[in-house]
Amino acid sequence: MFATLGLDPSTEAVYQLMASRPEGWGVDQIAAHLGSTESDVRVALDRLAEASLLRRSRAVPGTWRAVSPELGMQLMLRRHQEDLDRRQREIAETHATVTRMISDLRRGPSPAPGHGGAYGGRAGAGGGGEVLIGIDAVQARLELIADRAVSEICTFMPGGAQSDAAIEAARENDSRLLGRGVGVRTVCLDSVRGNPPTFDYARWLSDNGGGVRTVPTLPLRMILVDRAHALVPLDPADTRAGAVVLHLPGAVAALTALFEQVWEASLPLGCDRPRDEGTGLTPPERELLRLLSRGMTDQAAAHQLGVSLSTVRRCMAALMERLGARSRFEAGLRVAQRGWL
Repeated sequence: MFATLGLDPSTEAVYQLMASRPEGWGVDQIAAHLGSTESDVRVALDRLAEASLLRRSRAVPGTWRAVSPELGMQLMLRRHQEDLDRRQREIAETHATVTRMISDLRRGPSPAPGHGGAYGGRAGAGGGGEVLIGIDAVQARLELIADRAVSEICTFMPGGAQSDAAIEAARENDSRLLGRGVGVRTVCLDSVRGNPPTFDYARWLSDNGGGVRTVPTLPLRMILVDRAHALVPLDPADTRAGAVVLHLPGAVAALTALFEQVWEASLPLGCDRPRDEGTGLTPPERELLRLLSRGMTDQAAAHQLGVSLSTVRRCMAALMERLGARSRFEAGLRVAQRGWL
């Protein structure tokens, strides 16, 4: 019941048992009934108390009772939403820091004539990075990365559905990495769950030892290599234009922190996102409302979510119907009145 909200199965088993035994059992009785150790039961009780799912028993002093499942779910959802809000703030702050770093590097000194480098399309970006011009230069560097990486490749893959060529190239690189024991973790958009070719690639990666999770939106396209190098787009609006390769420890550390924050807030591939019990919204629906409330057009929001324009408009039509609103303006007022954002 609480697995998607972060409660592990053994802790939930202790909760379920206590909820069905209002007289209050001791640690030894719970352990014997569940076939567990007293140490494991105590750890589970600590986790339940931390999650506010336990109250001191008045009937049996010195013991605990479980709150009702209805209240427990509300408490867990509230805690989960607060945690998500905190993570979103951290992600936004880190993204802003990284954006400033990348902007500074892009304004770095131009290379001297005749120093194009080994990739033909490469240009300098100061001592902390390089600029790769064109998709061919980027692809060449990605192939080199797949050959030289030793520990882990972490990737943000925005844009929703990927082209057949992109999927084929990614599968080829990932096969080499996984075959050499290099870890691969990828965060995609939730929208890939509805695109069979991209979802099949994500499932293949997960089945072969990689880690794949999804989120409603991603801050940027990015590849982290061994926590020492990072590739980000030269122009976020046109990823085919080229990439910036960052080596500065500070910039790479900030991007690594950003990846870990998003990874922790993302959903494993085999899980479905629960609706918020208070609003009935899914995370993608909430994110769509957030984007539109910031003044984004339907087209821009669709691009950010990795879905089609018609999908955004269908979603908004359904939300307006739920809100009983006859216009976008009225919908915005009702969203604010209900505290959906």
